[in-house]
Amino acid sequence: MGKNMFRKTSSLICMVVLLTAGFTLPAFADTIKFGHVAPPFHGQAKGVDAFAAYVKEKTNGKIDIATFPAGQLGAERSMAEQVQSGTLQIASITTAVLQNFVPQCAILDMPFIFPDRKTAYATLDDPTVQEKIFSYFPPKGFIAIGWTENEIRDFTNNKRPVRTPEDIKGLKVRVMNSPVYLDTFKQLGASPVAIPFPETYNALQTGVIDAQENPILTSVLMKFTEVTKFVTRTQHCLTECIIVVGTDYWETLSDAEKQIFREASKIAIDTNRTVNASLHEALPKSNISIAQFAKDNGIDIIDLTIEEREAFRIAMTPVWNNYREKIGNDIFDFMLERIKAHQQ
Repeated sequence: MGKNMFRKTSSLICMVVLLTAGFTLPAFADTIKFGHVAPPFHGQAKGVDAFAAYVKEKTNGKIDIATFPAGQLGAERSMAEQVQSGTLQIASITTAVLQNFVPQCAILDMPFIFPDRKTAYATLDDPTVQEKIFSYFPPKGFIAIGWTENEIRDFTNNKRPVRTPEDIKGLKVRVMNSPVYLDTFKQLGASPVAIPFPETYNALQTGVIDAQENPILTSVLMKFTEVTKFVTRTQHCLTECIIVVGTDYWETLSDAEKQIFREASKIAIDTNRTVNASLHEALPKSNISIAQFAKDNGIDIIDLTIEEREAFRIAMTPVWNNYREKIGNDIFDFMLERIKAHQQ
């Protein structure tokens, strides 16, 4: 008997002995990918990492999720298509992009639909809201199981303080390449430009655009506030992302594993929100609050009054009416009712 044959025979005998003695061989980990576009320090990235850690722990290492932040697996539309086709198992995609696949989720991008952050969170955490919105996804090749978020969006510009819809007229504004965002700023009389996010700073600096809309946290971290000194907390849209799993991969999971994924989604959004809130109070590296940063750098932050926010909401009526026709009265009226129920 050759040496190689001897080793193979010995290994086989050891395996038989272990099994007959009541031992089980360790299961091989099922490594899958989870993609998103947030930078590693952001609350969304921390939430996705918490999701992966929870799944690995609760499945005893059987399902090992590798997370890919900062668009490493492609832009959001590309990742959505990858999940849909089954080449990527999980991704967290903004509703602004997902509405191209599932039109009904555009309801979450309606400008000024949420009166404040607290009401938005209470509404999104409502099980009936999740069941309703997520029900539209399976026919399009996705299983929606939870949320992550970028943040609630604000407005910065280098021309003038903004307190009314009229103040935005005539400004060249960088927006996401999403129909809702383009329509919103057209309605306000601005000239929206859907330039890529990485080009925003240079476009502001060179005067290609006058303004941009992003969460104030993002604007500070990306240094947009170096070239736009006027900041208004419009909080016009909550950039919500939905965790989507490919239908084929989902069907490979047991009922217990599916429940673990849903539990992990709850941990993801809780972690996401907690980290984002903490970053407002202690920015990375500088460890000072956004308010102190603004004061130190001569940045004017405007908080809208209730009456000023209402003026913006009224100005959005044509946009709401347009999308009501596109996505249906059913989902539109349902969301308005649930928002009102959670408003305090």
